[in-house]
Amino acid sequence: MAQSEQLIATLKRELRRKHITYQKVAQKLELSEASVKRMFASGQFTLERIDTICGLIDWDWIDLVEATKSSEKKLDHLTEDQEIEIAKDLELLMVAVSVINGFSFQDLINHYQLTETQCIQKLAKLDRLNLIELLPGNRIKRKISTNFRWNPRGPIQQYFLDVVVQQFFNTRFAGEEEKLVVMNALLSDTAHQSMQQKMDKLAVEMSQAMQSEADLPIKAKKGNTLVIALRRWRYGPFDARTRAPKNQK
Repeated sequence: MAQSEQLIATLKRELRRKHITYQKVAQKLELSEASVKRMFASGQFTLERIDTICGLIDWDWIDLVEATKSSEKKLDHLTEDQEIEIAKDLELLMVAVSVINGFSFQDLINHYQLTETQCIQKLAKLDRLNLIELLPGNRIKRKISTNFRWNPRGPIQQYFLDVVVQQFFNTRFAGEEEKLVVMNALLSDTAHQSMQQKMDKLAVEMSQAMQSEADLPIKAKKGNTLVIALRRWRYGPFDARTRAPKNQK
């Protein structure tokens, strides 16, 4: 849906929500009700008329734009078929991860060994896969939510587990920009679920922090990878030396 269509759709929703009829809009615009209906159907509005309608619902242009943005359907995850398409092309995966992290078209060209044609081809494929919308001028509009995750049993997650994790942990985590926390605890099911919820919250906070700095140039930011893991697990050599539980009568 074009951005102008999204703005009009948002206006219509808010008018309905506030029980403002086309008749009331017509009176405010000094038009016939039929003319207003045709205007909404065609999407042909002057800026002055949109401004007047916004006044009816106590909005300004900023309110309208923000409401339109928040109403857009964002993706929390891709389908398995979509992930398979990305995972089988390493350059496509590289571009996908980069645009998720806020790279612009020019950032991709400057950062990677990609020609403009190659970059456009990759972005066009991500557009077809519904991860982004490739706009005029090669502008990139992400279509993912702050809760976006790769599927835990999907091919991209498996690729990270098979390849990336080994490189990620190939350090002592002793530098100023590294941190590793390893803890063991005996927890009830309730406490275990609570920890998982806190992990989800931290992941969202990291995504929000990235979005809040979206306007900063790429050179002002550094790549960061956060890995949080929690599972019911005991170290094998320790577990092998554990007494078998006695049968309860």
